[in-house]
Amino acid sequence: EELLGQTIELLVPMRYREQHPKDRSQFWNNPAPRRMGTGRDLYGIRKDQKEVPIEIGLTPIVLSAGRYVISAIVDITERRFAENALHAKTAELARSNAELEQFAYVASHDLQAPLRHITSYVQLLNKELDTKLDDKTKQWMGFVVDGAKRMQLLINGLLSFSRVSRGNIILSWIDLNSVIENSLKNLSNIITESEAEIIVQPMPKIHGDALIMQQLFQNLIENAIKFKKINTKPKVQISYKELEKEFVFTVQDNGIGIEDEFKEQIFVIFQRLHSADEYPGTGIGLAICKKIVDFHGGKIWIESPKGEGTRFHFSIIKKIKE
Repeated sequence: EELLGQTIELLVPMRYREQHPKDRSQFWNNPAPRRMGTGRDLYGIRKDQKEVPIEIGLTPIVLSAGRYVISAIVDITERRFAENALHAKTAELARSNAELEQFAYVASHDLQAPLRHITSYVQLLNKELDTKLDDKTKQWMGFVVDGAKRMQLLINGLLSFSRVSRGNIILSWIDLNSVIENSLKNLSNIITESEAEIIVQPMPKIHGDALIMQQLFQNLIENAIKFKKINTKPKVQISYKELEKEFVFTVQDNGIGIEDEFKEQIFVIFQRLHSADEYPGTGIGLAICKKIVDFHGGKIWIESPKGEGTRFHFSIIKKIKE
């Protein structure tokens, strides 16, 4: 009852109250359904004079008595509180991720020197004491060297993983034909050794970072060659299709394939489906691929029909905001 017959200005904070009748007059010049408060902060005042965040919906209607406006005013205090809490959590998560990436970069960088020393000195000991060591001791020495070399590979992988988002990424228009050509040059030895056939459809220009896109294609091509079937020469086909807002690329192979239950697991860092003796690697390559695709605003997924190898698909949006 206290509100009936009063002007709407009773609900408007004092600092806006003088201007508000003018705003209402402007609305009547062009009365159309309108949602207010989206993208900017609006406030109303309660009976106890406390200001609260609000959202307003205006709907003009015409009745026999004339034109009216239905105004729905919603107190969004709880929603705003939840949004602020979510923003705070997101900021904290971003900060935590940045710290973890910094730690991974520094730790992996600083671990390289001592590992090189371990490997070098064990090899020197092995050489110096060659005639004095029995076969079992030599075997143990070999285990130490192999373990250090495997750790070196893991450290290099961690460095690559952390570098993807360390602020040294340069966005520009890049020709993917040149990017893939560079990837194939880097892989020329394993392509020759495996007698792999690589078929590349002419590629478009995209907006992204040339260096990490090269790493993306290189990882996927190397992966396709490595997981080949026994007594079968690898065949890798690289193609794309253009959609309205993105490009979708496909790297298809004729290899051993991937079971459905592992299609998400393979993009998690350090997750491997095979032992290092079966297929060498660190379990970081596909995690790096996912991180690169995420950075370019896309997603990566696979299809692996039984007996038909694997198709890695990934999308890249056409223009990334710099």
